[in-house]
Amino acid sequence: MSHPIVLIHGYSDVPESFKRWETILTRHGLDVSNVHICGYRSLTNEVTIKDIAEGFDRALRLRAGLSADEPFDAIVHSTGMLVIRAWLTTYAKQDKRKQRLKRLIALAPASFGSPLAHKGRSWLGAIFKGNRELGPDFMDAGDLILDGLELASRYTWDLAHQDLLSRKVFYGPDPDTPYVFTFCGADNYGGLQGLVTNPKGTDGTVRWAGCSLNTRKITLNLTVDEDQDTTTQRVHFGDWQTDHRSNLSIPFIPVADLNHGSIIEEPTDELVELVVKALKVSTGEEYAEWNRAAIEQTRTTLRKMTPWQQFLVRAVDERDDAITDYHVTFKAGYEKNPRDLKPIEVDVHTYSGDKSLRSFHFNLKDLDLEKLVRLRIEIIASSGTDLVRYYGHIDAPEDKNERESATQKWTAVFDMDELLKNRDVKLFEPFTTSLIELRLNREPEPWLPNGTRVTWFVEK
Repeated sequence: MSHPIVLIHGYSDVPESFKRWETILTRHGLDVSNVHICGYRSLTNEVTIKDIAEGFDRALRLRAGLSADEPFDAIVHSTGMLVIRAWLTTYAKQDKRKQRLKRLIALAPASFGSPLAHKGRSWLGAIFKGNRELGPDFMDAGDLILDGLELASRYTWDLAHQDLLSRKVFYGPDPDTPYVFTFCGADNYGGLQGLVTNPKGTDGTVRWAGCSLNTRKITLNLTVDEDQDTTTQRVHFGDWQTDHRSNLSIPFIPVADLNHGSIIEEPTDELVELVVKALKVSTGEEYAEWNRAAIEQTRTTLRKMTPWQQFLVRAVDERDDAITDYHVTFKAGYEKNPRDLKPIEVDVHTYSGDKSLRSFHFNLKDLDLEKLVRLRIEIIASSGTDLVRYYGHIDAPEDKNERESATQKWTAVFDMDELLKNRDVKLFEPFTTSLIELRLNREPEPWLPNGTRVTWFVEK
C-alpha cells in the first residue's frame, strides 16, 4: 500500500463514517497522513454528481495535498462510485486521471443507482433524509443527485456509454487504468429499518445486479429504410444485434454478514483481508490471481444468494428522439411445452425524468434458466394520436380490414431463442446489468379513413 488512499462516502452520509476504515488501514501499515477522507454536500438541490466530481479534483490538490499527477488509490462507498467515475470521464483530462487512479475499491457501489432514490425525492424522503441545517438548503434532499441515482436514469445510461461501452478503455488489466474491486454485502437491513426498506435483490439500498461494472449493450433495431412502405406494418419477428460489451470482466464479490451500512461502519475480517490484499495488486497477473482467489473464497456466500439481473431499456425512434409511451412484456417457454409462453414476472421502474428509460429486475431463480428454451419480447408503442404512429420492418398484413382499423398502437414481437443458445453472448448473467436499446420508426400517417392527414398540398 504505497500510494495515498482517498475515501469517498455516499449520499446523505458524512466523512466520519469512514473513520473505522481509516483505523483499519493504519493498523495494516499505512501512514495515517496518507489516508484522506473526502466529504461533499449531497443534500443540496442544486448540486449535481458532476459538480461533486470536479470539486473532488480541486480538493485533491488543496485539501489532500496531492500534486496534479500524483497517483492514488480510492475506496468508495455507494454514490462515491458515481463520483469517482464522473471524475475519471470528465473533460480532456481523462487519460491522465485514469493513469493516476491505481486501485478502485468499491464498497456497495451504486454503479447503476438505487431503488430507493426516487423515494428520497418525495416529501417523506425529505423529512427523514433531508438537510436539517438551518439555512437556504434546509430540508433539501439533493434532488439532482437523486435524479442521477434513480433506477434507469439518463445519467447512469450516458455514463455507462462513456466509461464501460466506449472504445476508450477506462478499466483494464494493466497499470494505465485502475484495477477495480467490487464488493457488496450479501445481507440486507434488519430491525425497523429493514421493515421500511429492503427491496428484493439488494443489500438494503443498492441492487446486487447494479453494483458490478460488467455490462453489455444489445440493440433491437426495427427501423426501416426511407424507401420502404411503412403504412401497414404492425408486427415484427425480428433479429437482435449486440453492439458493445464492457472491456473487462470485473467480478462481483459478495461478503457474508454485511449490508449497505455495515460494510462501511463494521466491516468483517473477511472483507478487510480481501481489501488489504487488493491494495497490494500491481500487475495484471496479480489482479487475475486476486479475482480467482476472491471468487473461490466467497463461492459459498454467492450460492446462498438469489441470483438477480437487471436490464436497462431505452426506446427511441430513428431520429434518436425518446419514445415515452410503450410497454414491454417478456414471455418464456420451457422444455416440456415450449409453445406455451408464459409472462415473466419482473420488477419494472420507469425513470421519472424520461419515460423512454425503464429498469427491469429479474429473479433468475424463478426464471429457471436451465429449462428455458424460448424467450419472446413483445413491444407495444403508441404516439398518443392516430396521426403519427410507430413502425418496424415487417411484412404488410394481408387482411384489408386489419390495415384500415389500425390504431396509433403498434406491436412488435422478438423471438430471442437463438440468443439463448449463443455461447458467446449470454443474455442472462447473474448479478449484472445489461442495456437494451429499442429503435422504431416514427411516421406521420399519409391518410386516415376520415381523410385527415398530417401534411398535404392544396389541390389546384
